[in-house]
Amino acid sequence: MSTKSIFRISIVSLAGCLAAFAQEQPIVIKAGTLLDGKGGVQRNASIVVVGSKIEKFGAGPKGTTYDLHNLTVLPGMIDTHVHIGWHFGPDGRYQPRDESQVTAMGYAMENAYVTLMGGFTTVQSVGSPIDGDLRTAINRGVAPGPRVLTSLRAINSPALTPDQIREAVKKMKADGSDLVKIFASKSFRDGGGATLNKEQIEAACGEAKAQHLRTLVHVYGPETITEVSDAGCTAVEHGTLITPEVLKHLAAKGTYFDPNIGLVAQNYLEHKANYLGIGNYTEEGMAAMSRSIPIALQVFKEALATPGLKIVFGTDAVAGAHGHNVEELIYRVQKGGQDPKAAITSVTSMSAESLSMGDQIGTIAPGMQADLIAVDGDPLKDITALRRVVFVMKGGKVFKAR
Repeated sequence: MSTKSIFRISIVSLAGCLAAFAQEQPIVIKAGTLLDGKGGVQRNASIVVVGSKIEKFGAGPKGTTYDLHNLTVLPGMIDTHVHIGWHFGPDGRYQPRDESQVTAMGYAMENAYVTLMGGFTTVQSVGSPIDGDLRTAINRGVAPGPRVLTSLRAINSPALTPDQIREAVKKMKADGSDLVKIFASKSFRDGGGATLNKEQIEAACGEAKAQHLRTLVHVYGPETITEVSDAGCTAVEHGTLITPEVLKHLAAKGTYFDPNIGLVAQNYLEHKANYLGIGNYTEEGMAAMSRSIPIALQVFKEALATPGLKIVFGTDAVAGAHGHNVEELIYRVQKGGQDPKAAITSVTSMSAESLSMGDQIGTIAPGMQADLIAVDGDPLKDITALRRVVFVMKGGKVFKAR
């Protein structure tokens, strides 16, 4: 090897080392108010970030400093139930299928971006193969967006035998699913009746557990919800027809409950013209969703009154709702009566726990991923401050700062 070649390699190696060193330079976040995600509050706190993680609280060595002394800093928010690829097409109508996968990815990336800018640094998207491609692009750093967990598709056919369901779960694992999405009930637009029996539910959740996958179950009726919880499924979604007794059952079993009360139905009704006439989006279905709103609100109030129930945060965000995820939380506080501190815990550390990521995200503490946001105002006094996200960091990288 010539001296000139060695010199070139040395220069390239040195440049790489310097780049790596530069990336590891600390970032100091000076927060006027810090909410740690587990109910703790600190004033005039400094957070030192090195690489992708929080290193410590307190003063740091010389590095980049973000002075957020007049803002509230909290963990990046987590939405445990979205459909990140759902969108309206060029004609403004809901477009469940795109002829071009490039077009589909473009919409998914747009939805991911507005979700991140809204302060959500992790989402769980359940039901579409495009989610996996989006997850890869974001993980590679070529697309800005929240951390994406996905089921890639869903188990939704009542015709499947228990053995076929087990094989479907194994295939989801092999294809890279982070969890298993299960439909155990019809859509509320179609009455919300049960679609899977006890043996099918047990097969789905039992095999998922064997494959070390979590399960998220779309379900409405109390009997089926009880079967879902008894089968060891991870989380119950919607649960609009649940009873106080079954809420207590979920609490006793440790099943997470995600009621989706403040965004999805309202979004469908607000964008009625964009959906009507497509699939089961009929006038009757829209009327059913309108009737579900006060029922779901009452269920949420009963859930809050259930000791030990683990209420997580999910929106079921679909086309028209992405970037507005926080409206669910605001609704839970303003209409549902949830304590703001408990609401913030639900959208941070409790949701992280439900994703089996409580040791990585959802809390501001040394060793955790540096997922940090700042809002203009104090959400403990005015929950609408969460609409005013002015700073977003995910994994130590700043995506938004004023």
